[in-house]
Amino acid sequence: MSRWRLALLLLAGAAYAGLSHWLMLFHPHAPWAMAVLLGPLWLTALGLGGSRFGGWGLLGATLAGVFIFVALWRGGAGDPNRLYVLQHVGMNGVLACWFGGSLRGGRLSLIGQFAQRVHPLGKGMPEYTRQVTWVWTIYFTVTALVSIPVYLWLPFSVWSLLANVLSPVMVVGLFVGEHLVRYRLHPEFERTRMIDAVRAFYGATSAEPNAKR
Repeated sequence: MSRWRLALLLLAGAAYAGLSHWLMLFHPHAPWAMAVLLGPLWLTALGLGGSRFGGWGLLGATLAGVFIFVALWRGGAGDPNRLYVLQHVGMNGVLACWFGGSLRGGRLSLIGQFAQRVHPLGKGMPEYTRQVTWVWTIYFTVTALVSIPVYLWLPFSVWSLLANVLSPVMVVGLFVGEHLVRYRLHPEFERTRMIDAVRAFYGATSAEPNAKR
């Protein structure tokens, strides 16, 4: 992944976040808007289904997506706001399980697996990456849990701002912040670039999530 592709990816992510917030506020019940907004959940299901169950998983996720789209088009899917909340909570819950699942037993943590794709892990790095994996696990868990009371007790516009704008900003902030403080805490660690970490993450997501590196 080149720097230009990374910049385009960030711009596309920011544009989609802004579009999602706008659609949820002004066109939440339009079938085409619901298809756009629920697309990430369907793509996640396709990726997980394909990686876990192969062709049958892809087929099942595809049929489920078609069924949901038809239900949305006919107006039989109920309150769309609940579907948006389900998507936000579900995706953060899946990420929390993915990161947290790698902390079981003596396995190399998920962040450790990412780091190992960039360079061999030096002394102290397995433990440090395990701690960072805990941070990400807690973040995704808290985000999923906070999403529910915000939706129930505050205006939907506040929830949309949290889900579509603040959540992505916090992910980027946590990612950049960890990169900046890492070498203050551990100056002995080998230096890496943030773009290398992004490449490692996308390389991992293109394979089975829990595969060893």
